[in-house]
Amino acid sequence: MKIGVIPDSFRLPIREAIKKASDIGVKGIQPYATHGDLDPKNLSATGRKDLKHYVEGLGLRFSALVGDFGKGFTHPETVEWVIGRTKEVVDLAVDLGVTVVTTHIGTVPEDETVTAWKMMAQALPEVGTYAADKAIVLATETGPEPATLLKKLLDAIGNPGLKVNFDPANLVMVSADNAAAAARVLAPYIVHTHAKDGRMVREKFEKKEAPWWRELPLGEGDVNFPEYLTAMKEIGYRGFFTIEREVGDHPADDIKKAVEFLADLGRRLNY
Repeated sequence: MKIGVIPDSFRLPIREAIKKASDIGVKGIQPYATHGDLDPKNLSATGRKDLKHYVEGLGLRFSALVGDFGKGFTHPETVEWVIGRTKEVVDLAVDLGVTVVTTHIGTVPEDETVTAWKMMAQALPEVGTYAADKAIVLATETGPEPATLLKKLLDAIGNPGLKVNFDPANLVMVSADNAAAAARVLAPYIVHTHAKDGRMVREKFEKKEAPWWRELPLGEGDVNFPEYLTAMKEIGYRGFFTIEREVGDHPADDIKKAVEFLADLGRRLNY
């Protein structure tokens, strides 16, 4: 099993965070490339070469880049800006030798006639083709909608540059989906994953009182990891399981425990 981490989860300056990732023994990192030192606008050609050298010198590799600008591809007033910025992250990925850029495309609606669906159907092929032409894929993160609905959109678009970054916790916390079943549904599209856990607050979910989700350390939430990892093994996924810890007072401790949790489970499942 290949284990990675989003270094930003350590809440340290990015190079310190990357070093911390190396220190705890992971092999991959997936940093944010949307702001700060790793924003494509802030990295010159020399800076990109230096960053790549720094990461490789620590025995790490980039599993992916986070290219999520927090706006999705559903709003007419911002979609062109998001497309342009996403292309910049794709270009950065090329320079860093990364093949996956992840993002949130926005919540996929059930109704194909609404503006949000039409905007995604129009905008995503442009960035998907731009990425595919450079041997990159843009992987949308799971969670806001059930896996079947996301697959419906991706099938309808049919673009080789559009894939899935599978987050089991988002599905469990936000859309009441089963992670193992969802992995089998999205199997043809999964190219990267987040290792995260959480729990849905049912009372709030039923009333649609946000936030009805609560992120928890790995193994303490409602993601059935033995079942989920068994499904991932069965569908032939051999990529990174990248730990993401967005909350909590002691992220470094939680991440270290998550590495141990995944490594132990991987050994028991021969994965």
